[in-house]
Formats: sequence, C-alpha cells, structure tokens
Amino acid sequence: MTGPKGGYYKAELGEPHKFDPTFRGPVHNRGCTDVLCCVIFVIVILGYIVLGTVAWMHGDPRKVVYPTDSYGQFCGQQGTPNANKAILFYFNILQCANPTVLINLQCPTTQLCVSKCPDRFATYIDMQYSYRRNKSYWEYYKQFCKPGFNNPDKPVSQVLRDEDCPSMIVPSRPFLQRCFPDFITRNGTLTVANKTSFKDGHGQIRSVVDLRDAANKVTAMQQGTESGITSLLDAKEVGVKIFEDYASSWFWILIGLVISMLVSLIFILLLRFTAGVLFWMVIFGVIAAVGYGIWHCYWEYSSLKGKPDSDITISDIGFQTDFRVYLQLSQTWLIFMISLAVIEAIIILVLIFLRNRVRIAIALLKEGSKAIGCIMSTLFYPIITFLLLALCIAYWAVTAVFLASSGDAVYKVMSTQPDCKYTNFTCDPETFSQSNVTKLCPGSQCTFAFYGGESLYHRYIFVLQLCNFLVFLWLVNFTIALGQCTLAGAFASYYWALRKPADIPPCPLASSFGRALRYHTGSLAFGALILSVVQFIRIVLEYLDHKLKGAHNACTRFLLCCLKCCFWCLEHFIKFMNRNAYIMVSIYGKNFCASARDAFFLLMRNVMRVAVLDKVTDFLLFLGKLLISGSVGVLAFFFFTRRIPVIQEEVPSLNYYWVPLLTVIFGSYMIAHGFFNVYAMCVDTLFLCFLLDLEKNDGSATRPYYMASSLRAILNKKNHKRPEEKKKRRKQKTKGNDL
Repeated sequence: MTGPKGGYYKAELGEPHKFDPTFRGPVHNRGCTDVLCCVIFVIVILGYIVLGTVAWMHGDPRKVVYPTDSYGQFCGQQGTPNANKAILFYFNILQCANPTVLINLQCPTTQLCVSKCPDRFATYIDMQYSYRRNKSYWEYYKQFCKPGFNNPDKPVSQVLRDEDCPSMIVPSRPFLQRCFPDFITRNGTLTVANKTSFKDGHGQIRSVVDLRDAANKVTAMQQGTESGITSLLDAKEVGVKIFEDYASSWFWILIGLVISMLVSLIFILLLRFTAGVLFWMVIFGVIAAVGYGIWHCYWEYSSLKGKPDSDITISDIGFQTDFRVYLQLSQTWLIFMISLAVIEAIIILVLIFLRNRVRIAIALLKEGSKAIGCIMSTLFYPIITFLLLALCIAYWAVTAVFLASSGDAVYKVMSTQPDCKYTNFTCDPETFSQSNVTKLCPGSQCTFAFYGGESLYHRYIFVLQLCNFLVFLWLVNFTIALGQCTLAGAFASYYWALRKPADIPPCPLASSFGRALRYHTGSLAFGALILSVVQFIRIVLEYLDHKLKGAHNACTRFLLCCLKCCFWCLEHFIKFMNRNAYIMVSIYGKNFCASARDAFFLLMRNVMRVAVLDKVTDFLLFLGKLLISGSVGVLAFFFFTRRIPVIQEEVPSLNYYWVPLLTVIFGSYMIAHGFFNVYAMCVDTLFLCFLLDLEKNDGSATRPYYMASSLRAILNKKNHKRPEEKKKRRKQKTKGNDL
C-alpha cells in the first residue's frame, strides 16, 4: 500500500503476508522455540514431582479421613483399640462456645472416640445417685468416660476436675464423624429430644440455644465456615437423599450418556455429508422448539391464572427441593414464557441480518466436515486430552491432601481453671505428668490440639499449597494448549494441500503432535503460564470477594468488583489470542510472541470477518450442543417422571427426579462439547488459513488459492488455469469440433 493510509495500515496492523513459493503448509524445517521457558517448565515439573514426594513422606491422609481424640489417636482406624470407635465425642460441648475456639482451633474439653453417640439426657450427678439403685446406669454412662475409669464412687468434684467422665450427656447423632446434639425444630422452636432446656451437670439449667451456639463453633472450626450446625444437618439429609438417587439411577444415567454420545456421533456423520441442510434444520428446529415452549408456557400460565394460591410469588415460598412446587405457580410459567420469547426474537434477528454470513459459516463448516472426514483420528484426540487432564487433577488432589495432612501432632495444655497461665501452651504428653504445670494448675491436661509443626517445611505448607495449585493450573492449560496446537497442525496440513486428499501428508495428527512436543513445548508452556497467572489472580479475587461479602465498605467492594470484571475480560482475551497463536505456531513454527503478534495483526486486518464469521460458527455449534443435550434431556425427563408407558415399571424410585435428570443433561452437554471442540478448532484453523490464503495468493496460475471451490464461489474468487492446461483443454475442444 502507498500513501498515508497505507503507511498507517502497515504501522498499526502490520504488513500482509507475502507470497512464498516454497510454502506448502506447516513448515517442516523448524527449530525449538522459547527454549528458556521450556527449561523452566521442565524444572518446575521436576520440582512438582519432588513436592509430591515430600508431601507423601510427611503427609498422612488418615489425619483428614479420621477424627483425632485428645490423646492423638485416630477414631475408627483398623488395627487399633479405636477400630470400633469411629465417632468423636466431646465431654462438654458447651466449652466449645468460647470465642477462642476459632482462634486456637481447639475446643477446651476432653475428646474421646466412642462407638455410638448418647441417645438421652443425663448428668454424672444423676447417674451417681441412680447407680446405687441400678448399676445399669453406670454401665451405659461409663462408655463415654475415659478408658479404664471404673470408679463410680469417686467424688463428683474430683471426677469433673480430672475430667474422668463428662458432666452431662445429651441426645446426639453423628455428623462429620462427631457427636452433635440432635436438633429438631418444631413449630419454630429449637428442641433436643423435645426439650428446650437441660441440666449442665453443674447445677444449672441451660437452654438448647447454648448447645446450638457451641455446635456452630465446632462446625466452623472443622469446615472453616460460619455455617450453622442445623443448616449443615439439613444439607446432610438432602445430600443423603441425592446419594440414594444416584445409587438407584446410575445405570440409567449411564445409558443416557451413552445415548448422547451416539447422538453426537450421528450428528457429526450427518454434518460431514449434509452440513448446510442439517444446520438449517437445527436452526429451524430450535425456533420451532422454542415456539412450542412459548405456547406451552402460555397455556400453563392461562390454566393456573384462575386457580387459588397460584398467584403466590416465588420469593414467598423460598427455596424448595421439590421443583414441582414451582410449577404450580403462574409466575414461574410467566418467567419461562418471557425468557423463551426473548431467545426466539434474538435467533430470528440474527438470521435476518446475518443470513449471508451464515452461508459463509456453513461453507466453512462443510470444509471442516471434509477435513475431519479425511483425518478421522482427530475425533479421538479429546480422549488423550481427557486422560492427561485426569492425571493432572488426580496428582494435584493427592498432593493437596498429603500437604494438608503434613504435620506432627501438637499438644497443648487444657485446664478447667480460668486463671491458669499455662492454658494453650505447647506440651509433651509423655513428660507432662512430671512438670510443674500439674501442680500449679490442678486438673490440667496435655491434650491433642491440631496437626502442625515448627520446622521450615511446616511453616510454609500454605505457600506450598498455593504453588501446588498454580502448577496445577499451568499443567492443565499446557495440556489444553498441546491439544489445540496438535489439532491445528493436522487441519492446517489439510487446508494447504492443493489437491485434497492426495496431497495430505501421511499421519498428519501424529506428525503434528510430534512437532508440538519436540519443537514447541516452550511456546505452549509460555502461553499456558500467562493464562494460569491470570486465572490464579481471578481465583484469589473470588476468594476475597467471598470473604468480604459481609463487609460494609462500599469502596472496597466496588474496587474488587472492577478488578474481577477486568481480569475476567483479560482471561477470555488471552484464551482467544492463545488459541490463534497456537495455530500460527503449528503452521510457521515461530515462537509464541511472534506467532501471537502475527495472529493478532491478521485478525485485526480482517476484523469484520472475525467478528461475524467466527461467532456465527460458534453460534451454530452451540445450537447443535443445545439440540443434543435438550433432546436427550427431554427423553430423560419423560423416563424419570414415568411418562413412557412401555418402560414405566423400570423407572427407579427417586427422592428428587431432577437429580438424574440434571446429571444426564449436563453430561450430554459436556459430551457434545467434547466432540464439537474438535470442530471448533478445525473451523478456527481453516478460517485463519483462509485469511492467510487471501493475503498470500491471488488465484493466478503461479499463486493459486488453496481454499475450497465453495468458498471461492461465495467470495467471487477463482483460480486461473496454467497456460499448458489451457492449451491442452483447447486441443481437446478442437478435436471434439473436428469429430
């Protein structure tokens, strides 16, 4: 280009790619790129292996799986005296209401492993009084006393001072492998065993609310949250029912996922041969389905309009686990109808104003179908990505668990006397009985507090957990980048073959995978590292936002919201640029920065095509995912709600039918997403090659277009024949005229 406009074009958007007579697709004579990042990546992986090994040597998952009593022994561990005692019992759970519990992470009361939780109210004083008449009281009560203690005649004051037995027991049930009071709300009143008050064993009457506050402190200490024990127990009941539903319906869920996989494969096969017709059917099928949904919602809304209690709002009834309750409200169907009407309007407007662009998008999809038809192995590559991701997730999870359980048992002084200055001091249980603490603070004990340590390793466990998570993100993004670069190289080999499929090199997918690993590990790791850092910052911001939800500082909340928005946009932009940079890496073999720059300038020089063609293609693929997941979801809905008479008796009994239904819908969408990701990468690669083709070639005999004839026809482009081909064709025509 010349003149001011041309100078601006070159300065701001880079120079268009020039014709290279030696270019025949992905460059084979290439060298290693971003070597420094490759070396760093390998060192980090070796360090990650060392971290996992050290965590495995110091960690003990039993510390996470089993609760620990005051003597540092695991509850429920096989081969120990506590093998049949899998539940942790608190002598006086009211002591856990002390605010220092959340600071010291220690409840100042003796904790023992028991085989079952108490099922009645009782105090040690009442037990000792009743023991004289009936010894069975002591036989029941002593199972909650220290092992080996069998002296019910010992004075109560000494028993409570030495904490040989609990001063009281309350009806409890196990939760998180710990005994918690069995709270029940009746008519808005919190009760335990139908009582609102109880004796605390020290001659005082206490309210059940005090038990709830203490139990909340314990759950907050164990879970790191402020959730109440009542809400957690309710959540546990729902969780148990959901688990029961999965246990009874897993076979049918698996069948639904297999059906979705078969539908996805059939969809791909149909797309290979009839992409245009099939996608127009998808579009009009979605329009018809949404239209039917609007009509059905209106019919339901009209039917419920005149019925009593149907005008109650959703906010009035709150959250209900039985979704059928919401279907009895007219407001629910009105919301459904408005939402579907908006979706219908958007789809129709897109088709009206972008119909020509849709034709080009369909042409790209047809070309992508042909490419996948020639390289069928690309459909199975997501299995490799899935296995690598599963390996990364498993290694991260195991390392995180071993790091979390890396620590020695820390014992601290616990005293029933409030003025004991040694309370919460670190102690040694083996030498504690000979120390001066027992003399200065009678009745004090050296009990287990938590797992930790004072070594350099133990002090930096939190930092190691952060490193573990950051490297995990890096490996996950590298695995995804490797898959994108591999698929891009294979599809680029297809596009730059002038005679398809004759000129396609053998084993294009394996060759592309080898080139990506051999030459571009550093470039892929570089792009993955940039994305991982941004994702790590986003997760930290989300954590801070969760912790500051109760804060009233509007300025801080606003700043945090702005940062979250900015990093969300930055993450999606980096994902888009990395994807296109990997395509350029697979084609030209340059380093990451050069490839990202070339891809960015190429896309900016064709910004309208990028904004319309690429997004229309994504839209069509998204419609396909919705059609697959929606059709399988409708089938699952009719099955689990017993609306298919033929197999009605085979439907399992469920607590919540929406549990397997949502699982099938989500699983179907993810399966379709996995298959369609190959198509999306194919279309993106062909699109970038198509833009390069337009810049490098002009359709002349020496610079022919590599694009398919359908694309040339839409763009009014054509290849000019070589002179020798023209002469040959003229001779054939003359010979035909002579005949």
